Amino acid sequence: MQTTRTTTAVVSGVGSCLPPPVVDNEAVIARGALLTDADWIRGRTGIERRRHAPPGTSTGDLAVGAGRAALASAGGARPDLVLLATSTPDHPCPATAPEVAHRLGLATVAAFNVSAVCSGFLYALAVATGLVRGRMCATPLVIAAETYTAIVDPSDRTTAPIFGDGAGAVLLRSGVPDEPGAVVATDLGADGSGRAAITIPGGGARHPRHLPPPAPDAHFFHMEGRAVYAHAVRRMTRSSEAVLRRAGWTADSVRAFIGHQANQRILDSVGDRLGIAPAHRFGNIRELGNTAAASIPLVLADPAVQRAPGERCLLTAFGGGFTWASAALTWPGVSPLAEEPDAATSLGTAPSVPPRPL
Repeated sequence: MQTTRTTTAVVSGVGSCLPPPVVDNEAVIARGALLTDADWIRGRTGIERRRHAPPGTSTGDLAVGAGRAALASAGGARPDLVLLATSTPDHPCPATAPEVAHRLGLATVAAFNVSAVCSGFLYALAVATGLVRGRMCATPLVIAAETYTAIVDPSDRTTAPIFGDGAGAVLLRSGVPDEPGAVVATDLGADGSGRAAITIPGGGARHPRHLPPPAPDAHFFHMEGRAVYAHAVRRMTRSSEAVLRRAGWTADSVRAFIGHQANQRILDSVGDRLGIAPAHRFGNIRELGNTAAASIPLVLADPAVQRAPGERCLLTAFGGGFTWASAALTWPGVSPLAEEPDAATSLGTAPSVPPRPL
């Protein structure tokens, strides 16, 4: 009797793109005339440095670089769908994903944005996995890219030291759950009652730009740190437990725990509650800060974090909305690649030359 093996999405390529300028805590303090010091920032967040996109470099530019790197990592495979997770799109309209697909030379493949703030990459990964399982696509490219320097007030001590810019991407293909890189299980959740804790109050349909803003700083990113901290720890812990149950895994079998790189104390609290040993927790918050939706794929692409193919990996995130998400996957057997933003297209517009073919 022939048995049918379960189909799932498998990571076949991993890429990253970081803007070159490295900005340390002292530079952030000087830029915004912040009433703080480098030790306070380091002690409260775990962050020492981050990357800031220079003028003229957009989220789409970073997304193109990360996407191109992921495709090269996969040996030049051609995607049939592009999902871009971001809360800092190049324009309110249209979505940035179609232009990214165009610049990658993907002609008329379907492309759309996913907006779940810091949970965006895992939301997009879950959507892409569902589409692969439903055979609606075979090789989706999932990109997460952010330029939070475009929306953060440099004089706001609560947010300015935390955020950095960057992009990470994975190419998926159809496969089976027991091979390296397989997405074994996912968990998604949201609670709209927390919408005001992480927000940009102005600029949308609630407070259109042509009307007086509700506050002078309404077009900047705002965050209620204490409320977010408590919700993030609880939601990431519970979502992680749920996805482990769905995967049939125990916490002590996880060999790579990667949480959204929001704050080192949050990551430590979630890891402690789950019972995952510090030796199996990985991140890059010290060097890159909080890159929102891009933080998890940037850790996956970090050469210093690479694990043995097939090892069990737990990913979890919490973001504005509120939203939260987790995924259980086996570590992919691929070599991550990195690219810098394409200088020829750093003005955030369509390229002046044809996009490079795959």
